[in-house]
Amino acid sequence: MKKLSINLLPILLFCFLSIEIIAQDKSEFDLNQPDLIQLLPPLNSLIDSAIKNNPSVHLRDLQVIVNECKLKAERTLWSRNLGIQADVRNGTFNNFSTNTSDGQTPDLLATKSNQTNYGIGAYIKFPIQDILNRRNQIRMAEAEVNQAINMAEQQRTEVRQLVIKQYNDFLLKYKLLKIRLDYLATIKTNAEMTEKEFKNGIIDLVEYSRLSEIATRAESDFETAKTEFVVSYLILEEIVGFKFNLIK
Repeated sequence: MKKLSINLLPILLFCFLSIEIIAQDKSEFDLNQPDLIQLLPPLNSLIDSAIKNNPSVHLRDLQVIVNECKLKAERTLWSRNLGIQADVRNGTFNNFSTNTSDGQTPDLLATKSNQTNYGIGAYIKFPIQDILNRRNQIRMAEAEVNQAINMAEQQRTEVRQLVIKQYNDFLLKYKLLKIRLDYLATIKTNAEMTEKEFKNGIIDLVEYSRLSEIATRAESDFETAKTEFVVSYLILEEIVGFKFNLIK
């Protein structure tokens, strides 16, 4: 009889520890607290926040701006063939002039003077290659703008889908956690009854061990569900870009 009591000691110790763990888990995930789903912001708000804080969306939007600037530059590229040219020259200049009178040989006069000369003029030139390729270059720049806009919209669509999937994954993990928690609470009650029945000799050691194994499996399933719930919760926070502060 003493030997039997010694063998039962680990089982009884496990039962007491399981009951204590169940109490701790219920304090962290209390079924009587307000439903976490009701405390979450609406799905549309989560999507808007995710799009606003997503780095890939920002990158796509910047690419649209870059391509629009390229298009504007391409449309005004023709102006490089128009211009005004001016020059200023300062120095000593030799001036020649003739003085003629009727019936006399012309006199050649040469003088030197320091002076500044100014010149200004306009020019226009159109290289044949620019004329032939201008339309294609503009069409290519417009296509790059449209491509960037479509890629930005595609990125927004991917973010929307990601939020929707993660949001529903969170709902699923939360519901599974509540189911596991309810089941674990039931197992706790059964464990207390099983212990009393075993002490009173109503059930034998084999049945007691079988019920203990069920309790172990229920606790393991609950811990798995809790971990998956927390991971899903944190991923959703990361995607939308802010903290919900709903769980510890």
